[in-house]
Amino acid sequence: MKRIIIFISVFAVLSAFAVYLLYCFNYIPHKKYTNKDFDIPQYISAVDKDGDGIDDQTDILNGVKKYLKTEPKYKSKYYVGGYPDDEYGVCTDVVAQGLKCAGYDLMELVDIDKMAHPADYNNEKADKNIDFRRVRNLKIYFDNNALILTTDIKKINEWQGGDIVVFKGHIGIVSEHRNSDGIPFVYHHANPLQRFYEEDILTIRDDILGHYRVS
Repeated sequence: MKRIIIFISVFAVLSAFAVYLLYCFNYIPHKKYTNKDFDIPQYISAVDKDGDGIDDQTDILNGVKKYLKTEPKYKSKYYVGGYPDDEYGVCTDVVAQGLKCAGYDLMELVDIDKMAHPADYNNEKADKNIDFRRVRNLKIYFDNNALILTTDIKKINEWQGGDIVVFKGHIGIVSEHRNSDGIPFVYHHANPLQRFYEEDILTIRDDILGHYRVS
């Protein structure tokens, strides 16, 4: 009987730990909250670059969600013409598609910025088709052209859906949803094993390099 009790206890502890890990790594969905739950004013951009009657911040979010509804599979490939034209994609494509919906062509914009500031990009040889799909280049581009915001996730009032967040070797778009502490979720595409495209990851990452707003 004693062995049975020990076995049950160990099994219970291991099961609880497994559930905890699955939750931490977003294999178990997290409850979602919104700005209203924390009395945070919704940011509305004063810019409507593509003139469609929808502000840029909202347009970016709409573009991201529309793209992710296609359920792109994670795979890094080179495309003549830059933008993926099949069922595959990587983290940078989430950002590029979101901004494209708002009227910002990252392929063109990064190419122009790279030509104007070659030293910033370490005089790397230009390849328009791939430059805008590299995280390191996007960080430089946003450092040069976007509003630079806090990287402190505890300053929840300064994070809004449609913002861009750059990690070491990774990038995503800030979601309009938040966790129970008010820290926002992130729309991103990190690897083939990722279950959801919108995840509560800011609290488990210690490599946030930049937080930006386009307009």
